[in-house]
Amino acid sequence: MKTLNYYMCLLLMAVYLLVSVQVQAQITNPKEVARQKTEERTNNKIDEGIDSGLNKIEEGIGNLFRKKEKNREIEEVEEEEIIEAEEDVMEEEQVEQSRKSSPMIEKTPLISTTQYDFVPGDQVLYYEDFSQDAIGDFPANWASNTSGEVKTLNIAPGNWLHMDAGGGTYTPLVTIDFPENFIFEFDLIPNSEYDEFEFTLYEEDSDRELNNDLFPGKDGLQIWPNSEYAGGWFVRGYQVDKDWLQGNSEKYPIIKETVNHIIIWMQKRRVRVYHRGAKIIDIPLSVYPDTKFNRFRFFCMGIEETKPYVSNIKITTASPDTRSKLLTEGKMITYGIPFDVNKADIKSESYGTLKSIADVLKENSGLKIKIIGHTDSDGDDAMNVDLSKRRAESVKNELSKTFGIELNRMETEGAGEKIPLAPNDTAENKARNRRVELIKI
Repeated sequence: MKTLNYYMCLLLMAVYLLVSVQVQAQITNPKEVARQKTEERTNNKIDEGIDSGLNKIEEGIGNLFRKKEKNREIEEVEEEEIIEAEEDVMEEEQVEQSRKSSPMIEKTPLISTTQYDFVPGDQVLYYEDFSQDAIGDFPANWASNTSGEVKTLNIAPGNWLHMDAGGGTYTPLVTIDFPENFIFEFDLIPNSEYDEFEFTLYEEDSDRELNNDLFPGKDGLQIWPNSEYAGGWFVRGYQVDKDWLQGNSEKYPIIKETVNHIIIWMQKRRVRVYHRGAKIIDIPLSVYPDTKFNRFRFFCMGIEETKPYVSNIKITTASPDTRSKLLTEGKMITYGIPFDVNKADIKSESYGTLKSIADVLKENSGLKIKIIGHTDSDGDDAMNVDLSKRRAESVKNELSKTFGIELNRMETEGAGEKIPLAPNDTAENKARNRRVELIKI
């Protein structure tokens, strides 16, 4: 028994030693430990890389979806804007279609019957177009305290007085017996630097040929046709030691570097100014009651850059009795239907004259008239006859088209230069010969 127990103990000890050696070998073998650690780290790195890659993939997929979502939102906004724009266009088209189809909101053009309500008379009191002056000279029948010269222009026919020094006064060397009612017309071409410019009618109570005072004479009327940048028109009646009678308008300002036709209609104390096809000023008490005009002047107001051009200055009597002239006297001469040089087109300032003729014809349905055009002696005789004929036809057609006068009630004739009222020796006399006559038939 003892022997058996002894051997059993030896066997147990041997097993214990064997296990211990194996365990100790595993702990103390560095290569094995390194291998195990390497495997563990490698596996960990792989796991981390996989996790990181998966995270990036997930992030990329998320960004992709977010980008697509953002693009989708932009596309939706753009689509909404397009839809809104299309709706706006459709709405505008519907409004326009509705405007065209509905007489209630149809906008008809406004036609003013008083835009040119004056009718020039049958007498020319003064006319100046500088045709008698040589190009480059100062006009022989004018005075000034500064320089100026007659020139031709590329934008308008005829001769023009160029007021080429700021602060200058320009006036004709004549006195004019202005009646209570008269019409003063002139063409003005402002230069590109045009600013202040003054036109003055005044009563000179002395023998002064040139008056460059700020307020010339003992009384008068100043009109400032200012530029579109200077605030419009200004009218001022004055008399020594009295307050000004003034008014202004911002309508229809002067246009630079083009022809501006200015018309001033005086009826005793009342002044009306017309420009660009419209009446822009109408002041009932613009001058003092005892004023008697006999001179006029242009003044450049001391602004060095203001150097305008003027021409076609005409003064006529005002407002003849058209009804009496045609019905009682059977003949009427009018200077209220002007034409440009060598042209037969009706101008807007003829409206008042044509309307007065049409009124008489409408009130007297049995009245028939002959319209005769007349020219001065400048140019070829045959061409003048043809021109005067075309001008008479233009008057006839305008009376029919604008005022509804039957064509069969009007005849036309071109007299050319054959029947002058005055010798064709001065600009003023030539202006008297350029006319339209109406004869009762």
